[in-house]
Formats: sequence, C-alpha cells, structure tokens
Amino acid sequence: MDYREAGVDVEAGRAFVDKIRSLVNRTHRPEVIGGLGGFSGFFELPSGYKEPVLVSGTDGVGTKLKIAHDLNCHDTVGIDLVAMCVNDVLTSGAEPLFFLDYLATGKLEQEQLAEVVAGISQGCEMAGCSLLGGETAEMPGFYPPGVYDLAGFCVGVVEKSQLLSGSNVEVGDVAIALASQGVHSNGFSLVRKIVSDGGFNWSDRPEKLGGKTLGEILLTPTQIYVKPVLAARSSGIEIHGMAHITGGGLPENLPRCLGANQSIEIIPNSWNILPIFDWLATAGNVNPKAMFETFNMGIGFVVLVNPKQEEATIKWFDSQNIAAYAIGKVIPGTGELLGLPE
Repeated sequence: MDYREAGVDVEAGRAFVDKIRSLVNRTHRPEVIGGLGGFSGFFELPSGYKEPVLVSGTDGVGTKLKIAHDLNCHDTVGIDLVAMCVNDVLTSGAEPLFFLDYLATGKLEQEQLAEVVAGISQGCEMAGCSLLGGETAEMPGFYPPGVYDLAGFCVGVVEKSQLLSGSNVEVGDVAIALASQGVHSNGFSLVRKIVSDGGFNWSDRPEKLGGKTLGEILLTPTQIYVKPVLAARSSGIEIHGMAHITGGGLPENLPRCLGANQSIEIIPNSWNILPIFDWLATAGNVNPKAMFETFNMGIGFVVLVNPKQEEATIKWFDSQNIAAYAIGKVIPGTGELLGLPE
C-alpha cells in the first residue's frame, strides 16, 4: 500500500504547482524574492516608509462555494477570496503587499483548481498585490471528490502616521457609500435556503434580474476597492475612516470604523438597492431588518470624509466607475447605526 492508494496523489500535486506557476508569477511585485515552491515566501518591505506598520487579514468565501460547485463554475470565487481579505486590510489605510491561499480538497482536480487559482491571480492583480504562495491540501475522506474549500491571508503596509483606527473620525463627517457588485460573499446560507425552499433553480431568470440567471448574478465576484481608494487618498481626499460591508451588513460593520462616543445616522433611500436584494426579500419573505443584518444591500464599502470633501469624493469614485452616494453622517453617540428599517 502507498499514499496514492490512500487517495493522495503526490505527483499530481507537483504537476499542479507547475501548472499554476505562470499564474502566480504574473502577480509578482518587485519586492518578491525567489519563486514558487519553497517552504516560505519572501518579500522585502517597499522603500520610502519611515515607520511602516504591517497590517494582516484573513477570510474565506463561505457557502458561496456551494453554488460554484453546483454550476461547475470556478473562475470567480478566487476573486472573492482575494477581495474579502484585501478590502479588510484596506480599511486601515494599508496597501496590500502579498497574498497566500489555502486550498483543501478531497481529490486534486487540476483543471478545476487551476480555474480557482486563475481567479486568485486575477484578484491579486486587481488589488496590486503579489500571490506569494499557498498550500494545496488533498484530504480524501474529509472532503468528497471534486469539493474544495478556500481560505486566504493578506499582509499590507501603511505609514504609521497614515494609519486609520477611528481616532481620525470627527462628528459631522459624511459617510460615502461605494456600490457593491451584488451579494459579494456573505449571506449565502440564507440565499441557498431561499432558493431551495422556494423551489427555484440557479438557471432561473427572474424578471427583476434583467434576463440574467440567478447563478450568474449570485456568482458575480466581490468588488475590490483597493486601487481607487488608495488613489483617492493620494489625490488629496482625506479619508478619516473606512468600513468593508461584509457579514452582518451595515449595522455590524459601519460602526467598527468610528471613534469613541460616536454613532452614524443613515439617510433612508439614499442609494440604489440592487434588484437581487429585492428578489431575495420577496422570494424568501425576508423582512427589511433581517435583510440589512445579513446582506450588503448594494453597499460594499464606506469611506468617511469631511463634509467639505463630499462632492469631490463622490466625483472621484464616479470617475473610477464606482457609483458613490452620501448616505449619512457621524453624530455623537455610543456606536449605534441609526436610520435603518426596524
């Protein structure tokens, strides 16, 4: 008996690394030292920082992967994986430097997983960070053949004087919402229950979705906000705080960027709620409070700026093809988010 008879093909693993090598290499920044295949990845700190602070984040894609498996469509979830990590790191003002992935599967299907890594590579290019390495674990008996799970890890850097931690936020700051591309990568346990219990299929084309299938809409990857947000700061827009709107929606995530004794008051109906959220609410009979506590509701990221820069901020993101809306302001309080449906 050998390892192959136990379900692990070491040679296939080596072949897979060779297959994805070009995908990894095309993401490399000048600071990368060495190549793929070692025990560790090496990365020099970029020059020019006086007091560099490293910022790290980790996340996964969640049960959105079930839809990718059902539809045999694996080229977008890698973008989701990168987005969920780099957008988190971005909220501190950091520039993502490098990314690592962990990919676990029951049986290494090279074509399938190469699609996943292609998405990860694309996401890294969109974020301007290097895919420095990763781990592919073949785990027969733990995952069924053809099933995989993903986790990602990102490290960024920010000048200490530019670090955003809530202390920069001022009462009166305006909350500028940046539009999401859809459901992104949160709330999919509820999405899947709505579809299953309602007798729907991923191939259905609800009238509200403009002719696209449910599967197409739901697998739309998470927007990566890194380059336009960092460029906004470099252009002179003074961002005081940022929030990535992920699990828990606006109520859980927006207050996380506030300072002490502050709250945010939201202006109802001040942004476009995407049709997929209307469909989910109707199809699943989900009340507005539960919708806002589960989904991003059309807002993927929020930046807080001085009221004098409200118009310039909205124009900047519009110029980057990201719809932006003034949705509220910072008020005195104890960390509440006010103005959403009860």
